[in-house]
Amino acid sequence: MADTSNLSGTRPYADAPRLPDDEPLDLRALVGAGSRPVELEIGPGRGWFLVERLEADPGARVVGLEIRRKWASIVDERLEKRGLSDRGRVFAADARQVLPQLVPGTLSVVYIHFPDPWWKKRHAKRRVLTAELLSGVAGALAPGGELFVQTDVFDRAEQFESVVAAEPRLAPWSATARVEDNPYGARSPRERRAIADGLPVLRLRYRRVG
Repeated sequence: MADTSNLSGTRPYADAPRLPDDEPLDLRALVGAGSRPVELEIGPGRGWFLVERLEADPGARVVGLEIRRKWASIVDERLEKRGLSDRGRVFAADARQVLPQLVPGTLSVVYIHFPDPWWKKRHAKRRVLTAELLSGVAGALAPGGELFVQTDVFDRAEQFESVVAAEPRLAPWSATARVEDNPYGARSPRERRAIADGLPVLRLRYRRVG
């Protein structure tokens, strides 16, 4: 028998959680943060870093922006089932479009874990960590706020450092942007796999200046 489950034309996960149409957009209102800056994870995927972060720090307020509707739906529902939806949400949205709409200075940390597995030149347009994205990150971060990026590819780490160096509002956390460990009490699944396999994880930490 033919599969008629989608003959109505309904797109899978069409009801994925969406951000309000407000502009400027204040993420703090979506996770009960009041006037305090919130944390943002760009591309949370299956969401385990976000879950662990909320469980590790009862004061954390975290929003995830996930371009894939399926995982935005699954992770947002998972947060609700774990009783974390008052402090954490995931929305189906492209961070590159959302960041310029945010109220300036309302983010405390931006996390980007293992981005851009695109090696060929023709895939460059798919890359996340670009000068355009970093401009939005810098504008949305509060003074002293943080950008934390992880990768397990040396060439990618060097490329990321070069791109961030061109954004004057972001400075290395100390003498260098590279840090030895993840200080946030949570790890992404890929980070855990790399550690288990004995692979190096390259971590870059920046702060908002100016």
